Amino acid sequence: MPPVVSLPDASSGSDADDALAGESFATANGIDICYQSLGDPGAPVILLIMGLGMQLVAWPDAFCLRLVEQGFRVIRFDNRDTGRSTRIVWRQRPRLLLAIARGLLRLPVTAPYLLADMADDAAGLLTALQVPRAHLVGVSLGGMVAQCLAARHPQQVLSLSSIMSATGNWRVALGKPAALRQLLSRPAKPDCLRSQADHLLRVFSVIGSPGFPSDAVELRRQVERGLRRAHYPRGQAHQLLAVIAAGDRRRELATIRVPTLVVHGADDPLLPPSAGRETAQLIPGARLQIIDGMGHDLAPGVQALLLDAIVAHCRSAAGG
Repeated sequence: MPPVVSLPDASSGSDADDALAGESFATANGIDICYQSLGDPGAPVILLIMGLGMQLVAWPDAFCLRLVEQGFRVIRFDNRDTGRSTRIVWRQRPRLLLAIARGLLRLPVTAPYLLADMADDAAGLLTALQVPRAHLVGVSLGGMVAQCLAARHPQQVLSLSSIMSATGNWRVALGKPAALRQLLSRPAKPDCLRSQADHLLRVFSVIGSPGFPSDAVELRRQVERGLRRAHYPRGQAHQLLAVIAAGDRRRELATIRVPTLVVHGADDPLLPPSAGRETAQLIPGARLQIIDGMGHDLAPGVQALLLDAIVAHCRSAAGG
């Protein structure tokens, strides 16, 4: 039985610093996608695809605006099951530990949807916005979605930047136990915003970049901003199931022919650098950049390095 869909309540939290005025909705692949477009509509497009359970506002505003200053139109959006995009109502209870065990054994895993469906969402968004081709930039799960999009819809892709991501091969992508435990843990008080924020800050403290510290006050502000905007923890479980159920995607990655940049942190505890190295090895012509001190987050110092790398890659792919 296919999953049914629902939309989050529009009144499910807002914040004074939440850039609602620039948010819009598009119907794509049978769902409604919340997105924000920044910059000159006629400029080359960079489509930003965020990671597991993270909303479009997890792409830092300053990072997006710097891309705009470099001459790009930036589109960031909520993946299905996050933020204000359609939520997938699945009648089964996600059993993540069982799914992980089955995934490690290469056994079938049941999920409400797959990474390929999320890639089709992104492709449909570009079509709905009349964007013929775009540069893809994805982090973590978003990198996996971007990889699938580049493989399945190459005619819509100018270039691919796969950041802190993986191929679906568990042998090179198993993170440290402490990081995995923290990712799968729950807030002490699931219905309390402060407890939710404390939990996410603990996650970032474990998976963050040891060489690029974040300001604790600003990080909490960003986390609470996202929680006030929308909160759907079940969606994160659905997305994790989608990753596990997609399985080993190495053959698919080998079919990618768009210019590709792979960036990974040397100190990533959630997806080790071996995952990034394998990604670059599989995609023909891909260029690999390992960043010392980078973990599994977008700390301010990491953003500066990513910005330079992405801009140079996109311009090179466009022949400029």
